[in-house]
Amino acid sequence: MNPSGPLVVTGATGFVGRRLMERLEPGARTLSLASDDWRERIASADFAGACVFHLGARVHRLRGEDNAAYLADNAGKTRELAEAAARQGARRFVFLSSIKVLGEETSRPFRTDDPYAPQDAYAHSKRVAEESLASVAMEAVIVRPPLVYGQGTSGNLAALLRLCDSPWPLPLGGLGNRRSFVHVDDLADLLVQCAVQPQAAGRTYHAAHPTPIGTTQLVTQLRAALGRKVRLVAVPVALLEGSAALLGRREAVRRFTRSLEVDSAAAARELGWIARVSPEEAIADLTRSPRP
Repeated sequence: MNPSGPLVVTGATGFVGRRLMERLEPGARTLSLASDDWRERIASADFAGACVFHLGARVHRLRGEDNAAYLADNAGKTRELAEAAARQGARRFVFLSSIKVLGEETSRPFRTDDPYAPQDAYAHSKRVAEESLASVAMEAVIVRPPLVYGQGTSGNLAALLRLCDSPWPLPLGGLGNRRSFVHVDDLADLLVQCAVQPQAAGRTYHAAHPTPIGTTQLVTQLRAALGRKVRLVAVPVALLEGSAALLGRREAVRRFTRSLEVDSAAAARELGWIARVSPEEAIADLTRSPRP
């Protein structure tokens, strides 16, 4: 079931945005907020009766970038977009947030009612954006994914994929962690469900496959899918993280050595959404990503 009526999408050319656009009616309108005239673009947009999908965000840190840039792009633009949409009578606002608003690691799966604990500027900006939606007089829905994978992925997963496509042994053979993932197609499907189902209004949902994957398992399957020898060496986690800290990469490495599990039961219970792309299918799709 596709959303009916006017549709407005920000971030339509991004990794998730492209998959969402494939699922929407051909008349869905895109709205870019990346240029300096973003306020004028919001002011000139028609939101009457529309469902707004807000996916646009600043994600990856650039050298010398100030934390204020995250707040301006991810929180400030979200607030002004939502306020403008509400004034014009938009019917729903679906916001793509991040599980990072709750923290970077878990001892049990994150639930939607867990307290905020953002650890970096990006996560903090998403928290502020979420909080700003509470004061907007409109049906808002928040979706928090963990790492999103699939063909065309970027960031930390793309870096891991490049490592796996090398002939070198990797020191990732002894990890006992558990990480939640969601395939980009499943995430796009959940965003659509959040737009069409009445009971989604005002709710927050986590998007994740019910089966977590350990980093050792992920790397093993990636190398097999890439036709590489597995060649994993068991190195103590403390040594891995300590070495990464000396190179200024401690936080990046911890994202693959520590656990981060997500409870997506609310989406299954209330919307009937369950991630359907298996980890094996998702990993095979991930290996089709371009690797410079």
